[in-house]
Amino acid sequence: MFLADCQARLAFDLISNTWNAVVLWSLRDGPRRPADLRPGIGGISAKVLTETLRRLEFNGLVTRRAYAEAPPRVEYELTALGRSLLGPIGVLGEWAFEHAEEVMAAQDASPGQPVSG
Repeated sequence: MFLADCQARLAFDLISNTWNAVVLWSLRDGPRRPADLRPGIGGISAKVLTETLRRLEFNGLVTRRAYAEAPPRVEYELTALGRSLLGPIGVLGEWAFEHAEEVMAAQDASPGQPVSG
């Protein structure tokens, strides 16, 4: 069972957010500035990217480094904890690559709307 205080629920919550895993994966090759992350991610607004980076920092998955320059420069980098999630994210990505067509076919064949939960 995955109770409200279950440690597995914590992990599911971390990767279930629409952008968390995508941003973590985008940081896998080293520190990046938010403006450099956005084009590679696609479909994420500057506001949502900032919120996501702050949430990941709050959870200890990324670090923020601000440089005293004009104009100010900020970079984000994975922590060791954040890097430890790359394996599971990669496995989920492989699963999606292998099964996306099946999921989309099931969605197309379904007569109703998804049930949120």
